[in-house]
Amino acid sequence: MPVVPARILPAIVVSQFAATSLWFAGNAVMPELQRAAGLPVSAVGDVTIAVQLGFIAGTLVFAWLAIADRYSPRMIFFLCALAGAAANAATLATGGEYLPLLVVRFATGFFLAGLYPVGMKIASGWYDRDLGLALGWLVGALVLGTALPHLIRGLGGDLPWQGVILAVSAIAVAGGMAMLVLVPDGPHLKAGAGFDPTAFATIFRSADFRASAFGYFGHMWELYAFYAFLPVLLAARLGGDAALVSLWSFAAIAAGFLGCMGGGYLSRAIGSVRVARLQLSASGLCCLVSPLAFLAPVPLFLAFLMFWGVVVAGDSPQFSALNARFAPPRLVGSALTIANCIGFSITIVSIALLARLIGIAGPQYAFLMLVPGPILGLAALRRLAVRPE
Repeated sequence: MPVVPARILPAIVVSQFAATSLWFAGNAVMPELQRAAGLPVSAVGDVTIAVQLGFIAGTLVFAWLAIADRYSPRMIFFLCALAGAAANAATLATGGEYLPLLVVRFATGFFLAGLYPVGMKIASGWYDRDLGLALGWLVGALVLGTALPHLIRGLGGDLPWQGVILAVSAIAVAGGMAMLVLVPDGPHLKAGAGFDPTAFATIFRSADFRASAFGYFGHMWELYAFYAFLPVLLAARLGGDAALVSLWSFAAIAAGFLGCMGGGYLSRAIGSVRVARLQLSASGLCCLVSPLAFLAPVPLFLAFLMFWGVVVAGDSPQFSALNARFAPPRLVGSALTIANCIGFSITIVSIALLARLIGIAGPQYAFLMLVPGPILGLAALRRLAVRPE
């Protein structure tokens, strides 16, 4: 059994954290863009959807061409960090014009497909028995990365929105360089099977895979809609202090790191299915009581959002592990690709609906729309709850 150098996991985690900070850079500066360019209220949802669409397209292209199998994944990670950083920086060239803004956010999402999934492949090249725990760290790093632009916005003081965008791009480039320099290809790195689009029918014939995948789909209905509109909810409750809204947006999203890591360690004792059900139940309950929490005193409201941030993301690594476990062995790569693409497609629907409902009912009540996701996800997981782990 090869000895893994102590630097490997921290280097992968920090690189993933830095590079995936590109994901919500546009959302962090959206209030300034809306004021400067007169963008509509729905722009928050549209910009997020553009990134999600880019990620879906990138995932399919990378899988179809087996890019991370044909070339060194750490080199792919580095090049996509550079390309994603450039696409993100191109936000400055749009001048806030709507269509160019959506195009550059789509491009950013496309190159994120060479960062998040490829980072997991790099980790799988180094970790075998402890891969589940390593993935917990990696998904936690993704959560922190998505929160980072809000922290930069909150601490930036008078930093213009252009400065926030450039800072995120610089951090992403540094993450790509760290992966290239500090993490060689691991001893367990294997070429995966090529993507098989005809595998759709085969993988969903497995009742266990359907259960884990539909649980994951329910989780995804809630996750990115919560991330996208959390600043809107905070602004409605806290008022016009943009820095305070950004800092609490960072804190609530970043709290998901604790859920990912805590869930990873807890799964060793009670199994991934139980951890996923516990966290999905808790986040569904948060959706349900969100109108009441909105009326609570501010400290209690903020504590509620921190808890929601922990549980809304904490089941992500467990669903990844379950989907990989129950996929047909010869089609694991295709199964995970298809599940991810469906999951991110679902986020587009929930984000678009939540954007419209906020305009109709206001942020206090709109998050009730997310309740069906956890409910349906829990119903799907019932089959796995009776299986020994």
